[in-house]
Amino acid sequence: MGDAQGFLKHTSRELPKRRPVPLRLMDWKEVYEENFDHKTLQRQASRCMDCGIPFCHNGCPLGNLIPEWNDLVFKGAWKEGFDRLHATNNFPEFTGRLCPAPCEASCVLGINQDPVTIKQVEVEIIENGFDEGWVTPVYPTRLTGKRIAVVGSGPAGLAAAQQLTRAGHTVTVFERDDRIGGLLRYGIPEFKMEKRFIDRRLAQMEAEGTIFKTGVNVGVDITAEQLREQFDAVVLAGGATIARDLPVPGRDLDGIHQAMEFLPLANRVQLGDQITDEDGLPPINARGKKVVIIGGGDTGADCLGTSHRQGAESIHQFEIMPRPPEERAGSTPWPTYPLMYRVSSAHEEGGERVFSVNTERFVGENGKVTGLQAHEVKMVNGRFEKVDGTDFTLEADLVLLAMGFVGPQKNGLLEGLGVGYDQRGNVKRDNDWQTTVPGVFVAGDMGRGQSLIVWAIAEGRAAASAVDKFLEGETALPSPITPTMVAQR
Repeated sequence: MGDAQGFLKHTSRELPKRRPVPLRLMDWKEVYEENFDHKTLQRQASRCMDCGIPFCHNGCPLGNLIPEWNDLVFKGAWKEGFDRLHATNNFPEFTGRLCPAPCEASCVLGINQDPVTIKQVEVEIIENGFDEGWVTPVYPTRLTGKRIAVVGSGPAGLAAAQQLTRAGHTVTVFERDDRIGGLLRYGIPEFKMEKRFIDRRLAQMEAEGTIFKTGVNVGVDITAEQLREQFDAVVLAGGATIARDLPVPGRDLDGIHQAMEFLPLANRVQLGDQITDEDGLPPINARGKKVVIIGGGDTGADCLGTSHRQGAESIHQFEIMPRPPEERAGSTPWPTYPLMYRVSSAHEEGGERVFSVNTERFVGENGKVTGLQAHEVKMVNGRFEKVDGTDFTLEADLVLLAMGFVGPQKNGLLEGLGVGYDQRGNVKRDNDWQTTVPGVFVAGDMGRGQSLIVWAIAEGRAAASAVDKFLEGETALPSPITPTMVAQR
């Protein structure tokens, strides 16, 4: 603990400033100003109290050694802090930008002050590491001769692949899209994380020996039987890709799209794909349109920020749940992740958030959506009930459904492998991350359902440990969690 009185001297959080809204809406770059001062960061790191029981460890599925690298940063020992950070997290540059930071929600200082800026310290450590040239390939001490297939290249698949490659196995990552990254690549807008951060990490993984194959739909282009014949073990990390739909009258009208039809096109434009019209816009875009986003979570906010940058005329974001309280709700006491009202960078940029509202039907003309009919709802005995006399109609010529995902795609690979499913329709697994098919493992959203990036990386690392033990009889790879722990949390 570098400064025993740091949390007393510095009682407020300091974070990078976001660029002015009019300026950042002119481009797709990340919303924050660059070059956060190291002295400011070290002052923030000194607020860490080095608790006897660091609840931030429990809040983080990866078990990040947060007090240790906070202390090292405060002391200016950046390289040692970099090493401690990488000891538990393969991709802190991703989590430092995208994770909602359950570690901060469980920070002991957060009981009666603003919590430590853990997430910002994390991202600054790794960015400093890249700047200093510390991110280099990590090679295995020996090759095992075992071949492993990882299906899916999101954070769970990439974490599993990197761990298994470093253990000496020959790992091939299959991705059905044309680029590696999964939702990191095509689901997360540039203004939240620029894709150059993915590419530089992939360069490290390729140098280490991981093999990437894009444009391969496993289960179609290569059958499940061929996969089992060619590889000694398989890790399923394809995510929960089936989007929740809204089956109300008028759903078949043109102009109603799932978020994951809309967001990938915007990302592809930024990546240079030639899919734009004469105005430089993708086939599905918000330019000059009245946009309604149904879903109040992170994906809805991503649609909101993207619609702003494409030049929407107006934007409404619907959420069926009531407006959360300004402070931590009593139902989510410390150290749980708090239910509270949050304002993302996209919400700062405009649009109207509408809570406690349910869409009854879509209306249209000539086969195209022109609006929707909705009403307010209230919660009664755990169920939503209509509030009489609150019906309204809202104009809309672009509706984006951002209501989450209901599970993995079952036809094709999963059916071909013959894996079992749990009560929620996710791929069933035992406490060693193995499915009902021997030698086939599962990690990330495909096994746990829609979740956070930090959980995906933790599961990828844990599944890699289980695969290594399955193939070698023992393993030195760390396993931060088990499926039993996942179920309990």
